[in-house]
This record gives sequence, structure tokens and C-alpha cells, in this order.
Amino acid sequence: MATLTPCFLRIFAVLQLAACSFPEEPGPLISAPAEVVRRYPVFVGRAHRSYTRQEPLYIQTVLKVNRTLYIGARDDLYRVELDHVSGDEMFYSKKRTWESNKNDIRICRMKGKHEECRNYIKVLLSHDGGLFVCGTNAFNPLCANYTRDTLELVGEPISGMARCPYDPKHANVALFAEGSLFTGTVTDFLAIDAVIYRSLGESPALRTIKHDSKWFREPYFVSAVEWGPHIYFFFREMAMEFNYLEKVMVSRVARVCKGDLGGSQRVLERQWTSFLKARLNCSIPGDSHFYFNLLQSTSPIIRMQGRDVILGVFSTPSNSIPGSAVCAFDMQQLARVFEGRFKEQKSPESIWTPVPDEQVPKPRPGGCAVQGSRFSSSNSLPDEVLNFIKTHPLMDEAVPLLGHRPWIVKTMVRYQLNTMVVDTEAGPHRNRTVVFLGSTRGTVLKFLITPSPENPYSNTNTFLEELEGYNPERCGDDSVQARQPLSLTLDKPSHTLLLAFHSCVVRVPVARCQLHSRCMKNCIASRDPYCGWTKGSTCSLLRPGTRLPFVQDVEYGNTSHLGDCDGEFVNLFGM
Repeated sequence: MATLTPCFLRIFAVLQLAACSFPEEPGPLISAPAEVVRRYPVFVGRAHRSYTRQEPLYIQTVLKVNRTLYIGARDDLYRVELDHVSGDEMFYSKKRTWESNKNDIRICRMKGKHEECRNYIKVLLSHDGGLFVCGTNAFNPLCANYTRDTLELVGEPISGMARCPYDPKHANVALFAEGSLFTGTVTDFLAIDAVIYRSLGESPALRTIKHDSKWFREPYFVSAVEWGPHIYFFFREMAMEFNYLEKVMVSRVARVCKGDLGGSQRVLERQWTSFLKARLNCSIPGDSHFYFNLLQSTSPIIRMQGRDVILGVFSTPSNSIPGSAVCAFDMQQLARVFEGRFKEQKSPESIWTPVPDEQVPKPRPGGCAVQGSRFSSSNSLPDEVLNFIKTHPLMDEAVPLLGHRPWIVKTMVRYQLNTMVVDTEAGPHRNRTVVFLGSTRGTVLKFLITPSPENPYSNTNTFLEELEGYNPERCGDDSVQARQPLSLTLDKPSHTLLLAFHSCVVRVPVARCQLHSRCMKNCIASRDPYCGWTKGSTCSLLRPGTRLPFVQDVEYGNTSHLGDCDGEFVNLFGM
């Protein structure tokens, strides 16, 4: 009789765990036909139909400001008017070319680079009525200010070091808060020195400690948000607290005080005194928790049921069961983790353990200095406090997920979820929550989130729809890499999603009510909060605040009282 290898036994055990942990996941209520999606407007970098592009766009980032979409690509910045769409294509109204000079390109190529020796726009922010833009500039990053309307340069470019990555493949985040620019990126050609950096404002420039694996270990920055007196950075990195032979990637949230002035001349001078980080727990509970360790995307902070919440899309590593999950985190709970115990490793060989409370100096390390207190500025903190925070940035407790379970789980599929956008005011009464998720296959998944009546902190989800978002015929490439979305943006006034890829931006309606235009039963069964059966005997998109009489059943999709679509419709309007 053949014996099972240890490797096979491990795989078998993991599959058994998966079978126990993951309930059968229902498919979408609707799958939109591909021919419907092919008619949606696409931006491919043209000013008009007779214009022919010679090169791919290489889109890096997009920014929506009111009714305008700005698109940062390779060597070019575009302005697109969202209210001016011509049939099946979106054209730009303004374009600003920002190319690297010949000397920067020459030096870049001397260092062994080729395609990267262009200016890839990686930072695109609205600031002081204009645009703040940074590009890789052939591995010599630069930043500049532009006007919004004409995309004219304002002033002279400045160094992009610690504000923008050198390599277009590297992830980065940036936001302005209280006049200062906060960035998460790398500061060097080799991408060894990862940094959270503050610059450009009245406060002094500050950074994280250089080349210290306790602070950062190969981070991949995902997002940054402002909340209260802090800036929170969401990222993933190699864990240092596990004594495993192989590397383990985990998801983190770090925070810094906006009012941090750095340490003393002896300790943490021109460095953060408030930098702390904690693990994000996105897992399925059970005898053995199943973790989704790789953070891919987050929502902004949204208000839900009286609390500030941030949602995250997480996935599993390539050597695990393929899967993705959406987890929610209460910002109050998240902040409390930073008031808990610190974690430490007393020697390189020892395991990581919590720091006993009596060994934590006072005032508590990592907090924000308070005006009028004994230590009203961070640079007046005692050396003991500064030395402690220098060596103890990691919190012991992980940030718990809201409701103790992921809101959405997709496993055993051939793609991962990597982008998201949330509409917390969906439907005619603005009282529904819909989550749109982009997948690495180029599809968009749409879920209705409903609060659980038994537990106000948990939710149920309904998989409403899956549709093709990527259009290879228009976008010009059908490779696996080309299909991976960069971002999802909700444009509420037009009831559309802006789905950005490297080669195009596709504008997709939030709902396809017209697919049920002649069938009341299908319209009601869709449970789509954006759709309703209206008085004209058709399935219509319901605009917020509409006064039209309509019928919908978002909770249950009950159609037991309706006949089949090829029969007579039930008339609920007395017509």
C-alpha cells in the first residue's frame, strides 16, 4: 500500500480545514452579458475619435474632483469632464505632458533600467485649489503644482524624494492634512529605505527610523487616512514577531500624531516620537483561525450605524487556499489597541512577549503631546520615553474585526479581490449599503450589506451581481496583468463606477435595471436597491429622493405573487 508523503498530508489537512471553515458561497443573482458591458464608455487617452495613440497609457493613479476626473499616466496628466461623454468613449479636455529630461533618462539607463526611465505619475492630490503631482522622473522623482482647469505648471518643480517612489512598480500613499504632506514610500534607488514622511508644511520634516526592521520590514503601502489627531497608514509587511523559518506577510495599521515635532537632540531627532503599529486581524474564526493576511485595498472612513468604520479587502498568499475577504474595523476599537500593551523581543533568539505595564515609562510612549501639560511638546519628552518608543513600535494586541467575522468571503475561485468602493447611501431612500469589489480577472462584484437583526455589529451579505469590467477590445490588451484594476471610484451624480486599469478607464453604471425592463418578477428578484418596478411597467434606475411610485423588495426579493415573465404582469399600481 502506498504511503502518503508529509507534503500531501499537509495539503489534505488544509483542504479539510477549508471545507469546515468556508460555507458554500452562493453565486450572483445576476450575471450581466458581456455584450452589454462592451458598450460602456471607455477612456483610452484620446482627445477625439480621429486621434490615434502610438503608445500605451500606463495609467498609475486617478483623482475625481467634483465633475472632473484627473488621470496620472506615463509622461502625461489628463483632465476628463465627467459630464461630457460622447457615446462609447470619454475624451480628455486637457492634457499636460511632463517628460523626464534627457540627462535623467541617460543616468537611469546607465544604472541598468530601460522602460522605467520615464516619468510615471504616482502622486495626484487636490491641494490649495490646484493639483499636487509627483512622478518617478526616470528614477529621480520630482513633484510640482498644476492648475486644475488648464493644467499649467505653478512655480518650479521640487524634489520628490521621500514623497514619491523611484520605481513605478512600487506602491505609495500620500495625503495632505493641516497643510503638511504625509507620505508612505521608499527614499532610495534600491527601495531599501521605506519611510513615513511629513514635509512641506509649517511643522518640521519628520521620518521613520532608517533601516530598522522593528519599524518597517519590506512594507507595501495601501492607504492613508486622517482621523482625529492622527494619520493612520494601512500597509502589509514581513512580520518580525513570528519565529518561523519562512517569511510571513501580515497586514498592519500604523499611526503618527499630526502635531509630532520629533524627539530631542539626543534621541529621535527629526524622527517620529508617536509612530506605533498593530496587526490587522481579518480571519474566519474556528478551532484554528483562517487568516487573510494580505491587505489589498481600503475604503475611506465611512459612517455606519453611528460609528466610524473602515473596510479592507484582504487576500491569501499564493501558497495558501486561494481566497479573499472584506473585513470591517471600528476606528474607536482600532484606536484602543494603541492604548494597550506593547510587544518586545528581549534578545534576537527569544520569542516576542508583552511588555509588563510596570516597565512602561511615563508619560506613556507613542501618545500625542498635550498643550498645557508637563510635556507640551514631543521634543521635551524624557530620553527614557523616547528610547522606549524607538525600540517598541509594535503593539501586542491585533485590531479586531467588527462583528468577529468577515463581511464578505470569496474562496476557491481563480481570482482575488483587490479594489473596492462603498456606497452607504444606495437606493431611492439613501438607506442601503452596497460594496463594489474589483477582481484580478477584471470583473466587478456587487454585494448588498444588510445589518443583522440579532447583532448590530454584524452583517449579512447578498451577492447581487458580477459583470465584466475590463474591455479588451477597447483597452487593447487581454493579458492577466492588463486585467488587474488599479482603483474603483464611485461617481454618485451619474450613478456610475470609474474602473481604472493601466491601459484604460471604463465607466460602468452601478446597476443594469434595463435587463429586467419587461419583467417585473426578475426586477423584484434582483434585490438591487438601485432598481425598482415603476408605473410605466418597466424596471428603472431609482434616483435618490425620487417621487415616482415604485415596487422593490431588497430584503427578500419575494416574487411568489408574480407570474412568469411570459405571462401577464401583476399590476400593483391600479392602472
